[in-house]
Amino acid sequence: MRWAVAETGDGGARLCPLTPDGRAAGRVLEEPSFAEAIRSRPEVDRWVWRSTAELYRRLLAAGVRVERCYDIEAAEALLIGHEQGQSGQPRSLAAAWARLHRLPVPDDTPARAAETQPSLFEPGPVPLPPGTDELTALLEVYAGQLARTAGAAHPERMRLLIAAESAGMLVATEMTRAGMPWRADVHREVLNGLLGERYPGGLEPRRMAELAEEISRAFGPGERIRPDLPQDIIRAFTKAGIPLSSTRKWELQQIDHPAVAPLLRYKSLYRLHTAHGWSWLQQWVHDGRFRPEYLPGGTVTGRWTANGGGALQIPKVIRQAVRADPGWRLVVADADQMEPRVLAAVSRDPGLMEVAGSGADLYADLAARAFRGDRAQAKLALLGAVYGQTSGDALKHMADLRRRYPAAVAYVDDAARAGEEGRLVRTWLGRTCPPASMAPPDEAGLPQDEAPSGYGSTSAARARGRFTRNFVVQGSAADWALLMLAALRHALSRAALRAELVFFQHDEVIVHCPSDEAATVAEAITTAAAAAGRIAFGDTPVRFPFTTAVVGCYAEAK
Repeated sequence: MRWAVAETGDGGARLCPLTPDGRAAGRVLEEPSFAEAIRSRPEVDRWVWRSTAELYRRLLAAGVRVERCYDIEAAEALLIGHEQGQSGQPRSLAAAWARLHRLPVPDDTPARAAETQPSLFEPGPVPLPPGTDELTALLEVYAGQLARTAGAAHPERMRLLIAAESAGMLVATEMTRAGMPWRADVHREVLNGLLGERYPGGLEPRRMAELAEEISRAFGPGERIRPDLPQDIIRAFTKAGIPLSSTRKWELQQIDHPAVAPLLRYKSLYRLHTAHGWSWLQQWVHDGRFRPEYLPGGTVTGRWTANGGGALQIPKVIRQAVRADPGWRLVVADADQMEPRVLAAVSRDPGLMEVAGSGADLYADLAARAFRGDRAQAKLALLGAVYGQTSGDALKHMADLRRRYPAAVAYVDDAARAGEEGRLVRTWLGRTCPPASMAPPDEAGLPQDEAPSGYGSTSAARARGRFTRNFVVQGSAADWALLMLAALRHALSRAALRAELVFFQHDEVIVHCPSDEAATVAEAITTAAAAAGRIAFGDTPVRFPFTTAVVGCYAEAK
């Protein structure tokens, strides 16, 4: 049974049961407490509401957990993208209602700035027009979304995607509340060991200052180089007769000069100091927990992002601070070769599906069949197919891959061709790429500091083709990951475990649990991955294995 619920301005709720087509199935009830309205109805299978990010955080604070929901905002974003290719359009209930009534669409409320504590004056939801009842608007928009979903290219897949995205919103909110266990004392020890003493007045730590001096000396007596300023570095190397186009790592590594080694070390420590240094620790870690705000679907492919804190870019050296509570363990699980397995499932290539279903190391199995046992060549070929690398060895290996696995290569080739021609492409469940009028992100997903030259130097059409080639695989992998998270969350709840999901990025999940629950959690992850594969892609031989480690410290899992 589904119910719709809307908050009232005084902390209460208005709610009613729903028919299958999204209409009210009974009279509207009014309750003085929003939390109690939800808590007192455990028989409700799924709550339909405006925004999980807004509402569920307050429910969790009141001790109320929701098993399933339908997030109007998440559904609106997916449907607008599917119907019009208009990623990034306003998604609020007010925007959806205005769209439904062909009225001017209001902008969304700006995202709340990243903070350690919620503001006393957080921006509320985008207001509906005066005199418009929220529950009435919610019912109208929900019924309209159900009808729009029925008209999608693959209605059942789109329904599944909306359900998965809504489940991801629940997971994200619960993860923020639980927080990742974090030892501030260990973090400080790491910083002191790598960076040295802190100087007052915001000056660089001792080790960075020493490296800056070493870099300056390498360019000759009297030189004073600011290694944190790229223009200073480029100017110094130019003066030394070595032209540079940037200070990216890959370009510096090609230079034979005594300043390179200390400069690369300085850059590494600079990133650590600015991104996860003492100021970060003071802002983001409280009461033994790191609590960023996770944003499901934060990228166009459906991958998650985080609002502040750099949650999805925790350096390996800092992972030493992520430690389980006494008597507890961290179950850290990495999906093995997720995107190539997803390519096998969505392309339905018989040969590649057989490889993806035979063992834990897909690249090794592929190498044994097609690349004379050379795992590196097999990996290069398969990733080249996904990312559109068509030069050097990748081009030669791509030809071998196309001959042996024609359906798989044709799948990404067709997506690339569609992108070059300005057409839209979709993930397996129906998430749609941005239109050609929007510049694609870095198509290979490489950090700017690591990307080799040549990326972005081709025409806009070729760049978009590389992006759409990757989008259909990476986005479908993000769809699968949402279903895996939903299945895992449900399994942990059904087993009445104390375990908590505390971290997720596109191919990795961490569960914090009592030691005696670790084996059960590891098995639940394996089961959830298999279930997600069946639900997303149907009955295929493709397996989605995880490499799982039960550890006391996150750094031990790598």
